Amino acid sequence: MGEAGEVQETIPMAEVETSIDVDVPVRVAYNQWTQFEDFPQFMEGVKAVQQLDAKRLLWRASIGGKDVEWTAEITEQVPDQVIAWRSTSGARNHGTVRFAPQGSGETRVTLHLEYEPVGAMESTGSALGLVSARIEGDLKRYKGFIESRGRETGAWRGTVAGGEVQRPA
Repeated sequence: MGEAGEVQETIPMAEVETSIDVDVPVRVAYNQWTQFEDFPQFMEGVKAVQQLDAKRLLWRASIGGKDVEWTAEITEQVPDQVIAWRSTSGARNHGTVRFAPQGSGETRVTLHLEYEPVGAMESTGSALGLVSARIEGDLKRYKGFIESRGRETGAWRGTVAGGEVQRPA
């Protein structure tokens, strides 16, 4: 119940998880993922990501033909291991991206995303399949982006734990 006895409708979150192996060391794969403003180069529909501070991002994207905007907060960040986030305004979503060394300089990148479908169209099974396919495509483009370069465009090696940012030593 909301204020004054209003009933608030809760839309169930949709969930997607997928992995890809990239042919770069875990440090390189992780460092590139910290360069959020480069995401439009390999994420379909993402128009811009603006880093507001060490743990807040402003996203602008086109989803289902609609322009959407949201802010996200990094809730956990451990170099070479994990980045977790949750939206704080706009499109509701949260998730994690994990980095696991696979030996001989290869890294498995696993993206887990939970999001609130926008409108009836995104709530259908076929739309969920489209979102899953888009995320798989994003990871394939990330793989091509980082492997073709062989090195990251930058890095941020700080941590976020318990909502607190700890700068790199």
